[in-house]
Amino acid sequence: MKQKSKKKYSIIIHISAAVTVTASVCFLIYAYRKGLLNSQEAMQEFLEPFGVWAPLVFVLIQAVQVVVPILPGAIGCVIGVVMFGPVKAFIFNYVGICMGSVGAFLLAKMYGRPLLEFIASPRLYKRYMGWLNRNQKNFDKLFAVAIFLPVAPDDFLCYLAGVTKMKLKKFTAIILLGKPAAIAMYSMGLELLLRRLLVLL
Repeated sequence: MKQKSKKKYSIIIHISAAVTVTASVCFLIYAYRKGLLNSQEAMQEFLEPFGVWAPLVFVLIQAVQVVVPILPGAIGCVIGVVMFGPVKAFIFNYVGICMGSVGAFLLAKMYGRPLLEFIASPRLYKRYMGWLNRNQKNFDKLFAVAIFLPVAPDDFLCYLAGVTKMKLKKFTAIILLGKPAAIAMYSMGLELLLRRLLVLL
């Protein structure tokens, strides 16, 4: 009886994951066509009908773009700062990106390396799987450093962590502690650079 319940639970989890990913892909295709993640005006127009729920929708958008890493999340970070101000945008970006990061990790735990091979280019997959194989013992520390510094493909690294022996508790702790600095650098730094460029123009 317990075995049947466990199998049923596993099926439900896999179906839920498949539905979530499919919905995320569909939304990102829509977002790409509408220019939501590279145009402040388009994003504002999209969020306006949601009223007080707009921040929640923005958080979900940021979570989705991590699970389906098609567009760079840094763009969304900057748009958030412009739309909501630096403090609120930091909070919204932080919550959304952390949610998406945990989602990517769990998906990789369920589906393993074939999922990574599917979502990554052959070059990226080969490069990072080789790096993982060479650094199995030190992966946790290297992952923490990479998450703290906004220089690596963080979204793919979350998937990569999912195929290691790292536990969810440790992964979540690294994400929660390491993401604030990277998000602040992306959000504030790029927004400041954008304003400087606009002044020069």
